[in-house]
Amino acid sequence: MPQIIFLPHADLCPEGKVIQVEPGVTVCDAALANGLEIEHACEKSCACTTCHIIVREGFVSLDEADELEEDMLDKAWGLEPESRLSCQALVGDEDLVVEIPKYTINQVSERH
Repeated sequence: MPQIIFLPHADLCPEGKVIQVEPGVTVCDAALANGLEIEHACEKSCACTTCHIIVREGFVSLDEADELEEDMLDKAWGLEPESRLSCQALVGDEDLVVEIPKYTINQVSERH
């Protein structure tokens, strides 16, 4: 079973987090199911960029982003070639190392 290694994020997981996950689950759903409250303002409908992640390792194991996701990513803060929306990135058979960017373009955070 693959694992997702989340790199430390000052607010969400200061010490990082490693979770086991079934292939075919989105990175966002896996994070949320394991207590990592990644933002997802559009409720995982690929209509915003608040769940933007950067896949530092294992990027090639993910299916390619579709045109809608690519268009949304163009609006993301800190976009990199290995950027994905975590609500659209399905875990494959390989481990992933994921960085959650420090900022989003979300005007209102769900976390108070």
